[in-house]
Amino acid sequence: MPRCRWLKRALLPTLVAAAWGAPAWSADLLTITQDAINNNAALSSARLVTRSTEAARDAAEGALKPQVSVSGSLSHSRQYESQTSLPTAGVGGDDNVNSVGLSLEATQALFDALKRRQVEQAERQIDQQLFQLAATEQQLLIDVASAYFEILRAYELLDARRAQERAIGRQLEQAREQFEVGLIAITEVEEAKAAFDQSRAVRIAADSDLQVRFEALERLTGQRYESIDVLSEEMPVALPTPEDRNYWVELAMENNPLVLASEAGVALRRSSLEIAKAQESPTLNAFANYNYSDNDRSGASGYNSASEVGLRVSMPLYTGGTTEATIQENTFLLESSQYDFEDQRRETVQQIRSRYTQLSNNVSTIEARQQAIISNQSALDATRAGYEVGTRNIVDVLNAEQSLYNAIADYASARYDYVINLLILRQQAGTLDVAALEDVNEWLGEERVEFTLPEDNLDSVTNIGERPRRNG
Repeated sequence: MPRCRWLKRALLPTLVAAAWGAPAWSADLLTITQDAINNNAALSSARLVTRSTEAARDAAEGALKPQVSVSGSLSHSRQYESQTSLPTAGVGGDDNVNSVGLSLEATQALFDALKRRQVEQAERQIDQQLFQLAATEQQLLIDVASAYFEILRAYELLDARRAQERAIGRQLEQAREQFEVGLIAITEVEEAKAAFDQSRAVRIAADSDLQVRFEALERLTGQRYESIDVLSEEMPVALPTPEDRNYWVELAMENNPLVLASEAGVALRRSSLEIAKAQESPTLNAFANYNYSDNDRSGASGYNSASEVGLRVSMPLYTGGTTEATIQENTFLLESSQYDFEDQRRETVQQIRSRYTQLSNNVSTIEARQQAIISNQSALDATRAGYEVGTRNIVDVLNAEQSLYNAIADYASARYDYVINLLILRQQAGTLDVAALEDVNEWLGEERVEFTLPEDNLDSVTNIGERPRRNG
């Protein structure tokens, strides 16, 4: 797949950052998604890794361009002479010499298979990293959406457990009043008390779960929110179009960034093998150099200079078996990467099929859960009527109330299972982007869930300390 296709699907250009400049306290899914895009540490790290990979490609290309170097020297030497020759007997003496030298050389690779293969490998690394960046972006989107809807799920479950606790509490008070006037036995009071204690424990657990879900969203965005929009009851519930599981499988094979990154990994390993083979190839370089030297030695005048232009060829003849072993090593690694690609492909196919099946079940389950609430409400009304005329006991009423609130909680969970599974299906198909979350954001209603924020004042999660600086 062309690299530009993934560049065009980058997340930031899809939203106007200026519209989100102010701190968000009351937010919908789209606002929170933008906060995550701007502040998420994992995504920021992946972007920087991508930029470093591009810089590595530029460094590899630089090795094929002209190379120019210059060197110079300045020295002082002193020579002590104690020996004399017969014709000059008695002359002897010391000699102080100052020397200066300059060397300039330029080279250009005319044929270097190794360096060219290294450039090709750098290109393959960029391809793979772009797919991995796309996978990181999509994973962030699904993490944010999941965290958002898990908060709403936890809140609806907590709301149902609070209502259950209140209802059983009223039932307990009624049982105590009836016991005091002698209408029921103490055992029924104890039954009501046990049910109330159980409902209270379930409500406390649900309250704690809501707080945990809230903290997970803060980790992704680096922001705290006083309220978020709830999911509307008019949310459409249907299978994604087209309603063909094989279509989604084929879409994933073409677009899933993990599959494409794994396929790019095969090409990367193949380039490593080509680099190993290129170590046996000759190299041809053009060169030109100029040298200048001068000194003030006694009896000498003028300077020395020389220039040279030519071609330089080198050919490795024997490397102690290193090249052959490196070729064998990369051959095994290439084969391993091919199995990794196949494993990723199979896993993606399995994920698509599973999510599609779960979505199909979610569509049917939501309707069944909604009907279950109506049925359990009718059963509770009938049980209460029977209790008032003496044909049912308090345990029957408590069980009916528990069944009703369990049905309410199950209905809420089924709706959020549908939304999350729908987004995961799009993620596995490689089509999850901000536009997809905009569609889901339209399902949110005007009602909001309010939160009580903790008193602690934590530093921003984007505070990573002073950034590294280049020397010089």
